Formats: sequence, structure tokens, C-alpha cells
Amino acid sequence: MKNYKNERAEARKKAKELVSKMTLMEKASQLKYDASPVERLGVPTYNYWNEALHGVARAGVATMFPQAIGMAAAFDEDAMQKVGDIIATEGRAKYNEYSKHHDRDIYKGLTFWSPNVNIFRDPRWGRGHETYGEDPYLTSRLGVRFVEGLQGEGPVMKAAACAKHFAVHSGPEAIRHEFDAKATKKDMWETYLPAFEALVTEADVESVMGAYNRTNGEPCCGHKYLMEDVLRDKWQFDGHYVSDCWAIRDFHENHKITKNARESAALALKRGCDVNCGNTYLHLMAAVEEGLISEEEITLAAERLFTTRYLLGLFDGSEYDDIPYEVVECKEHLEAAVDMARKGSVLLKNDGVLPLDKSKLKTIGVVGPNANSRAALIGNYHGTASRYITVLEGIQDEVGDEVRVLYSEGCHLSKDKVENLAWNQDRISEAVITAEHSDVVVLCVGLDETLEGEEGDTGNSDASGDKRDLHLPKVQEELSRKTYHCGSYGRKRH
Repeated sequence: MKNYKNERAEARKKAKELVSKMTLMEKASQLKYDASPVERLGVPTYNYWNEALHGVARAGVATMFPQAIGMAAAFDEDAMQKVGDIIATEGRAKYNEYSKHHDRDIYKGLTFWSPNVNIFRDPRWGRGHETYGEDPYLTSRLGVRFVEGLQGEGPVMKAAACAKHFAVHSGPEAIRHEFDAKATKKDMWETYLPAFEALVTEADVESVMGAYNRTNGEPCCGHKYLMEDVLRDKWQFDGHYVSDCWAIRDFHENHKITKNARESAALALKRGCDVNCGNTYLHLMAAVEEGLISEEEITLAAERLFTTRYLLGLFDGSEYDDIPYEVVECKEHLEAAVDMARKGSVLLKNDGVLPLDKSKLKTIGVVGPNANSRAALIGNYHGTASRYITVLEGIQDEVGDEVRVLYSEGCHLSKDKVENLAWNQDRISEAVITAEHSDVVVLCVGLDETLEGEEGDTGNSDASGDKRDLHLPKVQEELSRKTYHCGSYGRKRH
């Protein structure tokens, strides 16, 4: 692990000096996720919001790794550190070039709001695939190594990681803005807090993000026990704290623990929330005027944020400034992504069918809504790959002209039909025909980010990204039954 104690002391000294030259208004403007420039002091605009759960996200092309839950299935700590290092390398390369072009937009900074170390207790939770699973120990180990890879070992922090969402945040998505998660001290310390503790005390993670929900009555972005007693006092956290996006607004609109935006901003700041993802901190000046907070409290938050920026070498320069853009999606990084995908693949059952012998096959049927779907490949919080290879394309490439490949979509991902004017299950007869004319069938079913993910990001608005149960969509279940009964194995069994 790299401990930035000595470097932090120097960075904090520089931050204090810089912030001391700012007006109150200028200091308050630095506490937004999209921090304003202070041109007279040579401070450019900076956007703290960036994502990197499984590769640099939402800012164009980058090497994409498997979703977090898939990487966790590898149980490989060294590989996770390598993933973090590759992400930081590409993040630096992109930041270097974007800065040359004066592009300091969202998703283009070096403060990555990753990893997600929440505990995946309920398999229906739509964001579970962002996590490392249900086990606090495994989550801790993988999270620590990911952070160490992301932040690096040098005197300058390569990129800043963020432990999220603090704490007891594991769904349900539909009511997360008003939900009060009840947890005993035993459950808190055995299940929900170990990963956060490890990332803070072992990996020296630079930031922590609060959750939307309340925990035991207090909102997580204004929680005395979690933010003051545990994080700052017990664990001696020295980095900065960031709210989840528009979570502070929930204080008065949904949790009803404050009366208005000024009181919400004041409560969050007093508890130690340094940067607001959202717009509630636009009310900080009004809160000062009303005597709800002091200038000193704003100053402290600004100093913490500039400490991070100095640790990243954003004012003094660093060895990372020379990382070329050509490392983005380079051969070495792509090979690492493929290696991680292989390590995380789990074969649950094999009755002697695999591996397939091409010499004994004339026709392979590839069936299902995810067989030729790019959406099924990308997960959420994703960047852009320059090339996508679907299951269908992979099989076609592998067998070449030696084996005929038949394809059928089979059904829509979740709707009753593919074509609006058609009968229900308008692709299922084609799937059956494909199966009947094939020696083996590869069935590709499941969900994608349009059905499973974060509230507000998915198309299943009634479930808000969560799954109602652990069943496949009904159309996919019917497809599975129909194609299964087509084969000789199915006929023998039934």
C-alpha cells in the first residue's frame, strides 16, 4: 500500500495557502462537483464526477473490463490491482489530452467514483453487478487492491479512487431517496462497514461517497455516527467526502429531516461532506448569511478538495503528464481485459458436451435476445469499446466455413413481440426451426442494462432497475422451454 501521509501534509499546506487567497464566494464555488475556475489565481475549472467501475467510463473509447461482479468471480487480487492500474493509466492519458484542448467537462477528470463496495445481499438489487458480491471479506480484498492500482505507488497520486456508497446501501432502488435502512451494530460492523474500513485504513482511499438512503434514522450524507464518529475519528480518514448525486436535496424533499435547501446544505457541510454532486450547495452563501454555517466550515472543505488536487499533481505537474494517448485501448490492455474475462468465467455444469468438436458438427444454432446484442456486453457505467464481438459473431469467427451457423433472436428481451404489428412471440417459431435444424444450440438469455441497473438509468421504470424476482422475463422462459424440447436430449428427458 502507498500511504500519502507525508505527501498529504505538504499538499494540505499548499491547499491552505491557495484557499486563503480566495473570497468566500470563490471558496463556496469549489464545493460543487463542477468546481468553478478562479482565473486570477490560476485555478481552472474542474469536474470531480468521473466513473471507472470496469474501465474509464462515459468519455469515449477506453479498455472495457468485465462488470465488477464478473471480475470478482476470478478471486484474483493481483488481477484487480492490474485492472485499477490500467484504468488510471488510460484516465491519465485521456486527461492529458483533454486538458490540452481545454476540455474539462464531466467524466474527464482524475477523481473516479469507484469502486462500489456495497454488499450484494439481495440478488434482486439492480446495482448488484456493480459490486464484488455478498461477502464482506472478498469485497474488502478486491476493493483494496483495485484502489491501490488506481491510486498508484508514486509520490503523486495516479488517480483518486472513491469508496461508495457509505453505508448500508443495497437497494431497493425505487425508494432509495426516502428509505431508512435499519441495521444493528453487529450487522454494521460484520457486514456493511468492513470493506469501507479496509479501503480507508489499508488502501488510503482518497474519497468516500455517501449513500442516498438514511441509515438508522440519519441521512448518509449528513450522518454524525458514520461521517464523524467512524470515518473521521475512528478510522482517521484524511481525504474528501462527496455526496451521491442530488442526495443532499433528499434531506428536505424526501427524508424530511430539514426544512429547505439551505438547511440541507448546512447539515451536510457540518457533518463533513466536502463536495456536492448536485446543486444544493448553491445555497451555501445563503446558509452563511442565515448563520447556519460559518466561513471556516466552507474553508475546511475547500482545503480538503485542493489537497486532493495537489496530491494528483494538477498544479505542480508529475511523471504522469507524459503518458501518451496511444496507451488507450492498446494491445497490452486489451489482452488484460480478455484475461480477466477468462478468469471470471464460471462453468456451472458440463455433462460431457464441452468442448465442442467442430469436426463432428454440421450446424450450430445460436438463439436468444442476447445472442447478437451489444447492449448485453457492456454493463452499466461503461465506456466505449472500439470493437464489439457478440456471442453470435464469436462463434461465427471460431468455426469459419467449417460449420454452418443458424441464428434466431428468438424473442424480445422482455416485451411480448419483436415487431409491433405481429402476434405475440413472433420469433419463437424461427427459434424452434433453428433448433430443429441444428446439431447443437447455444441459447443466450438474460438481462442487460436497460432492465437491470440504477434507478433512473433503466427502462423498467416500474421496478426502477431492480428485479421483481429471480425469474427470466416470461418471453425468455418460454423460449428456453421451447428450444429445450426440440433437442434429442430434451425429448429423451421428457
